[in-house]
Amino acid sequence: MDSRTQLPVVGMVGGGQLARMTHQAAISLGQSLRVLAASADDGAAIVSTDVHVGSHTDVEALRGFAKECDVLTFDHEHVPGDLLRTLRSEGVVVRPAPEALRYAQDKQAMREHLGGLGLPVPRWAPIDSVAALADFGVPCVVKTATGGYDGKGVFYVDAPEQITELLDAGAVLIAEERVRLRRELAALVAGSPGGELASYPIVETVQRDGICTEVIAPAPGLSEVLAEQARELARRVATELGVTGLLAVELFETDDGLVVNELAMRPHNSGHWTIEGARTSQFEQHLRAVLDYPLGETAPTAPVTVMANVLGGAPGGSRLDERLQSMLADDPGARVHLYGKQVRPGRKIGHVTVLGDDVETVRRRARRAAAWLRDGDPEAGEEA
Repeated sequence: MDSRTQLPVVGMVGGGQLARMTHQAAISLGQSLRVLAASADDGAAIVSTDVHVGSHTDVEALRGFAKECDVLTFDHEHVPGDLLRTLRSEGVVVRPAPEALRYAQDKQAMREHLGGLGLPVPRWAPIDSVAALADFGVPCVVKTATGGYDGKGVFYVDAPEQITELLDAGAVLIAEERVRLRRELAALVAGSPGGELASYPIVETVQRDGICTEVIAPAPGLSEVLAEQARELARRVATELGVTGLLAVELFETDDGLVVNELAMRPHNSGHWTIEGARTSQFEQHLRAVLDYPLGETAPTAPVTVMANVLGGAPGGSRLDERLQSMLADDPGARVHLYGKQVRPGRKIGHVTVLGDDVETVRRRARRAAAWLRDGDPEAGEEA
């Protein structure tokens, strides 16, 4: 408890953009957000007043950070489960619990557990040799069981021998069929320790080169029957796994129905639109959930909301500040969130959100704004 405010202290492991935007949500609730950052230059570290610099794999750094926090939560899933169990044994409240977080950390464990529950997953198998992959069949998708994100650790394989270097490096691998999909969707649900659940509208996510570039809320043309199936699937996963906080369930929409792709147990890129586009943002909802506060309304604030990620462009050209000013003059209704990151080509450095009534108009505005911030060329967004 913060003696100055008499309100809880939430500790968030990780100092990236998710912690940065959670910090913004904490301000309105009066919460004190403590951040464990890898560097003082991390996006959340440069805006938060309570920053501890340390590694998420160092139990002493975690222990010192968690001291006097009312609850410990995460902006990524990379904290080893044994360290979290150690902290919990010492009285630290960890949400989500390490037993739940495991299924966002380990794709093999996730596939085994969800399949055992009878939930729809792709055909898959653990792979420990070139021969095992040959038996599974190619072409397919090969993933590292742990550590992957934003397309990292995901490989499209056409010949079994392509995984030789991964095996030689000691990677734990799984293979999945290449699902014939119509599009990708995401279902976001929050769960509290008391059992309350709150679901957001189902969204469509647009991926390029393994990176989410755009989110459309709600997913255009999605029948209410399929939308409710997606919400119910996410609620069941949250309940079965005992998730506390935000759960994002990434889904494939296929001709035969829905298939679970990935899980994340934290605020998620597919939910950034909620800052302006929902009654309660995913970041405030995550704080409410881990503190066991009543959950907020999730109704949309506009018929259509589109979030476009801003990626780093090629070196050179005008300064980001100049691009920002020009973009805001061009579309004053676009809402910008920059993450305080050094710009590198292809790196997520922010996002833009646009609200409106017509899907194509809103998408065009969001793409244009993101392209302007990326490389100073608003017309580049028309290619997307």
